[in-house]
Amino acid sequence: MALSNAPQPGQPVRGSESGRPIMAAFDLLGRRWMLRIIGELGEGPLGFNEAQRRLDGVSSSVLATRLRELAAVGLAETDATGAYRLTHVGTSLLVALAPLWAWSDEWATATGAEPNPAPSTALTEAITRPTASLP
Repeated sequence: MALSNAPQPGQPVRGSESGRPIMAAFDLLGRRWMLRIIGELGEGPLGFNEAQRRLDGVSSSVLATRLRELAAVGLAETDATGAYRLTHVGTSLLVALAPLWAWSDEWATATGAEPNPAPSTALTEAITRPTASLP
């Protein structure tokens, strides 16, 4: 299910015509609610209604769009019950985000700001997982 506005490696994205995968990743991850949705899916499969309950404040239209985008780019899929879950590539994204989470805590501390709240279970596991054991 391809969406014309879902960023894809090798294709131009907002702010970049280069087609570089990193630019597509930044475009995708920078979308409203996207990182929070990925974090919730990192905890395990979620049906739409449960996802909306956990993501208090997200509209149903934004949530539906983000879930379709994640599926279109291969980071999420639906299981037999219709629940959304991260794919292998989606799970490896949590591992890739772990150093950024840790860096942002250092940055906050250096500037006198509060560090992040405790990370989700999935992110905690990604932070402590050796790089060699990417899923």
